[in-house]
Amino acid sequence: MAKKIPDALLELLSDGEFHSGEAIGRVLGISRAAVWKQLQKLDALSLQLESVKGKGYRLLDTVESLSAEVIAEGLTGISVDVIQELDSTNAELLRRAASGPVASGAVVVAEQQTAGRGRRGREWVSPFGKNLYFSLLWNFSAGAASLDGLSLVVGISVVEALESLGVDDAALKWPNDVLLGDKKLAGVLLEIAGDATGLCHVVIGVGLNVNMRGGESHGITQAWTSLADRLDEVQSRSRVLNALLQRLLVNVRRFEREGLTPFAAQWLRYDAFAEKDVVVSLGERQIFGVAKGITDAGLLQVDVDGQLQSFNGGEVSLRRRL
Repeated sequence: MAKKIPDALLELLSDGEFHSGEAIGRVLGISRAAVWKQLQKLDALSLQLESVKGKGYRLLDTVESLSAEVIAEGLTGISVDVIQELDSTNAELLRRAASGPVASGAVVVAEQQTAGRGRRGREWVSPFGKNLYFSLLWNFSAGAASLDGLSLVVGISVVEALESLGVDDAALKWPNDVLLGDKKLAGVLLEIAGDATGLCHVVIGVGLNVNMRGGESHGITQAWTSLADRLDEVQSRSRVLNALLQRLLVNVRRFEREGLTPFAAQWLRYDAFAEKDVVVSLGERQIFGVAKGITDAGLLQVDVDGQLQSFNGGEVSLRRRL
């Protein structure tokens, strides 16, 4: 793990203005020589730093540090831990749960992930200070068998939060992608540990592209977009996460009481592939049909030659048929 960048340095440079080495040294309480070492850490995280003789240093892109206080504002029953760099926020909460009980509502959010993961083991590209990478732990007493459809509820929560932020055209791709048009905006990854019929905990991971631009997307192999692109301005990631958690907490609590049933109509309203020609891939096998929403258990339904077939998550891949 890289050495931590002082929060004071990020806060100072987040305004995009020039700051002299002397001024930076005063804020950090270090020598001019030590200032350069701290600035090199920014470069290691691909944060573009400009140096002009007689003026000092500035970040070419503004970076607002995540704030646990802003993220938790107005929310009850949660704890928020902001960490500069992690392998994965999901992995961090799973480690904590493995070492002892963790209360429902524990949230871990990272400025950067070095081993972020998406569905089916794919890499989740996680540049420093640009997007949201967070996980929420929740304990369920009815066991893993009661969690069918939870990933769909998480996706619904993300879309509802986006609507509150002024994005009214987000849609869901079964089972866990949030789209704007044909471009991916967010993804969901759930990991479960515990008893199949008794107490278990679920780590709900969400990655949302917030302020990422084209030059920071190295490694992404599919069409993507970000909130900043959609809304034409840089967004406060802490405020966005606060909006996400508001909806997520309400919906997870309702799911815990009532299951997927009360969310079915919402899913259909947000379903990006409803009544579209699709291809379902099962390894080397491809199945062609028309998407027909979901079952009561959250399985994908496809009309294949006049017969409804259902598919679970697993190794299933879904795309629109061109």
